[in-house]
Amino acid sequence: MKLRTRTVEKVWGCETLPAPFIAPKGKRIGEIWFEPPEQLPQLLVKYLFTSDRLSVQCHPDDVQAEAAGLGRNGKEECWLVVAAETGAMLGVGFRNEVDAETMRAAAIDGSIEDLLMWYEVQAGDFFYIPANTVHAIGEGCAIIEIQQNSDVTYRLYDYGRPRELHLDEGVAIAKGSPHPPQLRQRIPDTGHACLVDGPHFTLDLVDGVADEALLYSYADGLLVMPLAGEVIVLGDIISPGHCAYSSSLANVTFAPDGKALVTRPLTG
Repeated sequence: MKLRTRTVEKVWGCETLPAPFIAPKGKRIGEIWFEPPEQLPQLLVKYLFTSDRLSVQCHPDDVQAEAAGLGRNGKEECWLVVAAETGAMLGVGFRNEVDAETMRAAAIDGSIEDLLMWYEVQAGDFFYIPANTVHAIGEGCAIIEIQQNSDVTYRLYDYGRPRELHLDEGVAIAKGSPHPPQLRQRIPDTGHACLVDGPHFTLDLVDGVADEALLYSYADGLLVMPLAGEVIVLGDIISPGHCAYSSSLANVTFAPDGKALVTRPLTG
């Protein structure tokens, strides 16, 4: 079942999008996301396109979100860079250990940007972002984001723009530490790859046809996103730039020379 697509204008969005997308003339598109199906509401999949820097922010985990009265789900997410301008950067975690007092002061005076660890990125770079990780997306990035279905965000710093910040809440839950290197990787040119294996969802890169191990792992409901080549879900053709729900990976036909992402939730 192909998911309904939502196109969202943002001031930091782009008028020119990477293939297969085309922005309406004069529109700055920042997000294209796919409405979660009622059979699998736990995950949200979207594309992000940036022409400007996004805020320095963090997200609570499930326990913190519920304690704050923000619902049952916190937000863990991952990013796959699908296109990047030369010099495009992602800020993830800190260069060195930072205590709460230092973090707060840096968020107030703007130097938090300099404390972050910035990675120059290109297509194929992958990052897993646990809850409580301080992060920021720079300009010139096109990213697939797969996340827990939550919009809880604490903005720590927004480059002087007149948007609400959440300094007390953010500093209270933010990790003042570097991003673990095992949570970053390059996706391989060939072969299947497990990109995320919990705690809240799994994510696999399928190169060509799914093997028996993948069929076993994805025996229940999942989302599939073709990256190159089409997939077929119970007769529905799903092309790159779209996302579909399937009750089982056995119901998905992959192009032998294609690539796709498949994901499923591990928690409710």
